[in-house]
Amino acid sequence: MSANKWTAADMPRQDGRTFVVTGANSGIGLVAARELGRAGARIVLAVRDESKGRAAAATIPGADVRRLDLADLGSVRAFAEAWEGEIDVLVNNAGVMAVPQRRTKDGFELQIGTNHLGHFALTNLLLSHVTDRVVTVSSGAHRAGKIDLEDLNWQRRRYRRWSAYGQSKLANLLFTAELQRRLAVAGSDVRAVAAHPGYAATNLQNRTENFLHNAVMAILTRVIAQSDVMGALPTLYAATQDIPGNSYVGPDGRGEQRGHPTLVGRSGAAADDQTARALWELSERLTGVSFPLAAAAA
Repeated sequence: MSANKWTAADMPRQDGRTFVVTGANSGIGLVAARELGRAGARIVLAVRDESKGRAAAATIPGADVRRLDLADLGSVRAFAEAWEGEIDVLVNNAGVMAVPQRRTKDGFELQIGTNHLGHFALTNLLLSHVTDRVVTVSSGAHRAGKIDLEDLNWQRRRYRRWSAYGQSKLANLLFTAELQRRLAVAGSDVRAVAAHPGYAATNLQNRTENFLHNAVMAILTRVIAQSDVMGALPTLYAATQDIPGNSYVGPDGRGEQRGHPTLVGRSGAAADDQTARALWELSERLTGVSFPLAAAAA
């Protein structure tokens, strides 16, 4: 079957491989975890709400649940410190979208703190265990994003929820690019890749805590969105197919809103190596977590 009509049925067996999927108790994370489980993988659901995680794990043969709150660096460190053994694939899937202005436990703006900084810390803390790749879920909204290195956490700017979301999703792609560069310099065979689901029908759209926004999103979801099953395909493709480092996978349909997974482009801002490196260095300072492999920061 051609790549542009790829489905989960085309995914090779994953027996003996371990996948850690953040935020996998619902939405595309849960669908991806189920499909990987069906293919024989060992799945670890890294979730904030363990009760919801256990309910999700009950639908996946042999899945394990571990607590992870990406809005709390203490929780991120605890998760990483407790980890033993190899991770074939780390899937940075969890995220929040267009929420009211709020801070993480460490004082970061919630969207950049959860979507980028939490995953930045988690990835670097677990990287010595990862043997194959890191998959980070971004969004088409990265195209509207702008990285403000002087005010990443919206302490001086007037907060705009969708701009903050776009910044966090742009950060996901810059993180992927810089992680891949550092892995290559370090001589590592681990790959960093990214994916986006297009417009997929998940519960992310009704969590903006704004009635009008939720209502508009509900209408758009009914008219435009593809299923969460289809929305999970780019993540599965990025996690299991032989694609180059720094690849970006999304739907092949018009505007990348829906369709089957394929390699897609990104905005010019998402390909800015200088900003990627500066964001990485800022993220290290904010989280206190550095790239763990030797001689890769040059």
